[in-house]
Amino acid sequence: MTDFSPLSTVRRMRSGKTLAQGAMLGRFELRKVLGQGAQSMVWLAFDPRLEREVAIKIMRGNQGVDGQALAQWLQEARSVSRLTHANIVPVFEADVQDHQPYLVFEYVAGQTLAQLIRKQGALPAADTVRVMIDVLDALVVAHAAGVVHRDLKPSNILINATGKALVMDFGIAERMSGATAGQAAAAGCGTPGYMSPESAIGATPAPTMDIFSAGIVMAEMLAGKPLIAERDPYRAIYQVVHEQLMLPADLPREVDDRLRAIAMRALAREPAQRHVSAQVFRDELAKWTAQTAGAPGAGGETEKVGAGSGTLDFLLRRMRHKTDFPAMSDSMVRIQGMAGSDKESVGSITNEILKDIALTNKLLRLVNSAHYARGSAISTVSRAVSLVGLNGIRNMALSLVLLEHMQDKAHANLLKTEFLRSLMAGSIAGELCPSARDTEEAFIGSMFQNLGRLLAEFYFPEEAAAIRAQTTARQHPVGEALASASVLGLSYEELGVGVAKAWGLPAAIQRCMRKPATQPPGRVAEDSAERMRWIAVAANETADALLHCAPKELDARLEGVVSRFSKTLGVSPKDMHAATVAARQKLVEMARAMDLKVLAGSAAARLLESPGPAVAADHGAGTHAHGIPESDALSPLELHATQPAGSVEAAKVSAAPLVDLAEVLTAGIQDITNAMVEDFRLSDVLRMIIETMYRAMALQRIVFCMRDAKTDALTGRFGLGADTDQLVSSFRIALQAAQTDLFAAVCNKGADTMISDATEARMAARLPLWYKQAVNAPTFLLLPLQIKGKPFGLIYADKAAPGSLMLNEKELALLRTLRNQAVMAFKQSS
Repeated sequence: MTDFSPLSTVRRMRSGKTLAQGAMLGRFELRKVLGQGAQSMVWLAFDPRLEREVAIKIMRGNQGVDGQALAQWLQEARSVSRLTHANIVPVFEADVQDHQPYLVFEYVAGQTLAQLIRKQGALPAADTVRVMIDVLDALVVAHAAGVVHRDLKPSNILINATGKALVMDFGIAERMSGATAGQAAAAGCGTPGYMSPESAIGATPAPTMDIFSAGIVMAEMLAGKPLIAERDPYRAIYQVVHEQLMLPADLPREVDDRLRAIAMRALAREPAQRHVSAQVFRDELAKWTAQTAGAPGAGGETEKVGAGSGTLDFLLRRMRHKTDFPAMSDSMVRIQGMAGSDKESVGSITNEILKDIALTNKLLRLVNSAHYARGSAISTVSRAVSLVGLNGIRNMALSLVLLEHMQDKAHANLLKTEFLRSLMAGSIAGELCPSARDTEEAFIGSMFQNLGRLLAEFYFPEEAAAIRAQTTARQHPVGEALASASVLGLSYEELGVGVAKAWGLPAAIQRCMRKPATQPPGRVAEDSAERMRWIAVAANETADALLHCAPKELDARLEGVVSRFSKTLGVSPKDMHAATVAARQKLVEMARAMDLKVLAGSAAARLLESPGPAVAADHGAGTHAHGIPESDALSPLELHATQPAGSVEAAKVSAAPLVDLAEVLTAGIQDITNAMVEDFRLSDVLRMIIETMYRAMALQRIVFCMRDAKTDALTGRFGLGADTDQLVSSFRIALQAAQTDLFAAVCNKGADTMISDATEARMAARLPLWYKQAVNAPTFLLLPLQIKGKPFGLIYADKAAPGSLMLNEKELALLRTLRNQAVMAFKQSS
């Protein structure tokens, strides 16, 4: 015969046997299991005394609990039973049966939040907020009564038939004051994966513990999965104690940055950085609901960042449309896209750089700095590309574009400091990279690891200042990732990577921009991509130390960086120090080449101080790594062939565009001569020739044509200037055409020709139809190329205004010299 006595029920539970329906616990008849976990089981039961259904929570494995602990538990249960609120499941009774504690709750028909998430997955943002407001309403009442839940999780939140959320099971809740609370805290209470860091280490109960747990529950509703995925409870506890939890990056778009910021503040590791109370947390969510319920897009782009529009989308929109932003964004996209192209990549990136005179001059000065100098001045971008490499020029151009568009901002000094810090990190990474092939990737990946911070300073100075205030606070400073996420709704890292994707930066560089979440391993990273990420982290930490540390603290800080990363990078401490010194010297040289000026006495000025004797010790007394005298290494090399190399005038080169036509032509001729002495590529020399003409004469466009033996015609091959990518294919000069065809006549006779006004009737009659339809410039220059009296090429150049092509004898002679260099290059290459 089945024994339904209370004592039998307790014994069967402890032995692990299944309870039969109708078993009794006290006066309550157990009817069916509503849910169970590792520590408890919830039953639907019937109370015959009051003739109503109730929910009974029975704690597992409590046969060893002593009388004092049970008395304490009963005292806390009485405290909880006094909580009365529409969003709290009432506790009717708390009792003990044969040392087996149990709680009797009001029965609420519905399902737990955990069950709802398992069925539905991620909840819509509006539903999540509605549930959280209910939960926080309950916590406000509990905290006011001096009770902390300490085990808030989805299985302790009920959703009734109308969708209202009710918090249950304050069964392990404790008073916020008194001796018993302090004693119980020593063990730490809660469920791994949902408890706060301070709860995990047994701190005194406080409302901020529940705020943290509420943040985890909110994140789980938004993501449809637990924020802490660790199944091992000890690993889960370790993670919450030692790591800052972050929201998943792939949350639905409706989870805007304002909502992310609210959640991230609840998840702050430091209790003082969380919402100061459940009421404040609740009010922030209510405000979000009111904003999202209003007219979409209200406030436009003048709103604060994060107020109803995604920070990344907001930023990209401003970069596309605001007057001072599109040039930078467009240049970034074009330069990066062309650098990644296999077709005409050298010509395309050269053409893109030449569109900006200031950028061209700064880049050439940078290439001629001691960092990249080859012993002779370089005056063409084409030559710079062939010597430094396409990726190297790409990286320098991207760096200069960033700097150029930040110089005139109201907070330019702060921006330049951030820019120098990034450039310093890139230089250090380049020195640390073990493979020369990967040096440029390491440079730009490290430089852009803090792109999000740089862009925030540029576009959102008020928000950036708020983030700095949190990270530098005297009391309870927070990490930059959390501070940026709480202000912007996404971290600086996520912001930077998002923009990098929009700019089309390679995946390898995007990986470098993401800092590893773990500590540096104590061995060399075997995977090259992972090693590059650690190089980027080490380089940026070194740059931060150089920029921000007081001189007396710097050595210790750098030693700390070296000890943390040397094994991971496979680089000795001595070599890491040497790399830092060499990179710092190069930064000084690059800053001077860029004409970058900073405030005297500022952190940036200290960064630009020469590291001193250590450089000479590395490279040999009095000389630079490239064999250039030390006195000249810190000044841009001479760009103009009309001035003696290494003269005092060379150090006076300014950022002003080169305007003397003869000087530019002469410098180009010298540059081409130097290239032809080496083992040159014909295409590189030809590009240098047309680039020299293009820059010197401020042409609208220039096209190089070559003979096609099959058709006996000169066809366009490449060019520079407006629309040349489309126009080059239009050039087709039939050498057997009638002598009335001006182009054919000029090429066959080898006569250099300048047409000042192509609109004049007699001249227009001699222009071929293809030219009138596709090009039709009002003034142009033709320089034919012949070998043994036979035409094989043509240099075509034009301007947009009639009569604007004006050359004196010296200038014309220099142009002919350039043309003759092209002929000589063909002869040598064949």
